[in-house]
Amino acid sequence: MGNSQSPAADPRFVSTARAFTQTELDDLKSLFVSLAAQSQSDGQYISPSVFQAYFGLRGPLGNRMFDLVTQNRKDQKLTFEDLVITKGTYEKGSNDDIEEFIYRLLDVNSDGIVGRSDLEAVLTVMLDDISSQRNSEPGYSPHEGIIKNFLNAATFSKIDEGCAETCMYFEDFRSWCSLLPSVRKYLGSLLMSSDSGRPGYQVPHLMHPENIDSSMIIAKKEYAWHIGGALPQQELEEWKLLYHSAFHGLSFNTFLGNISNDEGPTVLIIKDKEGYVYGGYASQPWERHGDFYGDMKSFLFQIFPKASIFKPTGANSNIQWCAVNFSSDSIPNGIGFGGRVNHFGLFLSASFDEGQTFTCTTFGSPCLSNINRIHPEVIECWGVVPKGAQQERHETGKGTILERFKEDRHMLNMVGLANSSE
Repeated sequence: MGNSQSPAADPRFVSTARAFTQTELDDLKSLFVSLAAQSQSDGQYISPSVFQAYFGLRGPLGNRMFDLVTQNRKDQKLTFEDLVITKGTYEKGSNDDIEEFIYRLLDVNSDGIVGRSDLEAVLTVMLDDISSQRNSEPGYSPHEGIIKNFLNAATFSKIDEGCAETCMYFEDFRSWCSLLPSVRKYLGSLLMSSDSGRPGYQVPHLMHPENIDSSMIIAKKEYAWHIGGALPQQELEEWKLLYHSAFHGLSFNTFLGNISNDEGPTVLIIKDKEGYVYGGYASQPWERHGDFYGDMKSFLFQIFPKASIFKPTGANSNIQWCAVNFSSDSIPNGIGFGGRVNHFGLFLSASFDEGQTFTCTTFGSPCLSNINRIHPEVIECWGVVPKGAQQERHETGKGTILERFKEDRHMLNMVGLANSSE
């Protein structure tokens, strides 16, 4: 079958087909033939139910996708040309083409606008999928809280005459996607096979000791999915709980001791006494430094009352901060992210009972709480276990972080440069 051998002389089909290799077109044809055979259509078209079952689509999102793929003909018949045109636009188009398609997809009410009710319907389907839950009661959603957090990150700046709700401009949508990469990944992979490990569907397996009550853990499955949207695929296999203040106490030394044998990336989550939940992903181990360090893979995030991810802007390289046993006011003891000394994007003092969060150019982030001076109520830290990493850590010769800090200080004392105190 050549690229131009289509019985429907649709110029969109001829043009889009050129984006595929002959092998890819043959594979799409085989898929179409298989699904059409299941649709009891004499091989002529794919029915909505077969289409939605194959791609794992359901509810208003599945219905809207079928309408878009079939050019809104409302004839309940998906042709081979429809499949090629949509796949070409949605998967092989420019980023603008893809995001324009996703923006139209969000209009599940098919009224020409993207409003809050549209996003609520889409987010409900998403969170049902990633948590493997299905709503059994009409009007009930077990994800109401997290949906509200995601919606709080959205801007609805468009007002249409006669519309009961404000709606989202295309640029509003793009800004929302930048804050919620998990949502963008999910919506951008819906026409992959449902058993192909689609991006946006992965949720890290959260491992914690059996004696820790899971109801006290902040990092629920939906929150891990949100944070994981900014991470590469290999870091979404397993996260293990290294420290939780409710079980280990609000202790900086215990925190450092617990993470000493885990030299991979970590996810730090804080719930403060104002009820706000936020944190940071540290791509580098927490190690003693007298200045900022780290790389551009780290980021800050919010979970409650607004869910957002804030990646480095490139404005500066003040990424991670970890200072222990310094006596100078210019080197505050504790851990943090971004900003500048004493004006961090996020910072926990070594006492672990106070900290700060300010508007931060490093990550383009706002104050993560409703106050700048924070008082943690819960602190937890998860170790990210990359896919294929050895579960058993070789500890010989490493020592704990605290022991390495003492060795550093001893060396400084020997050369008369120590600025720490006992």
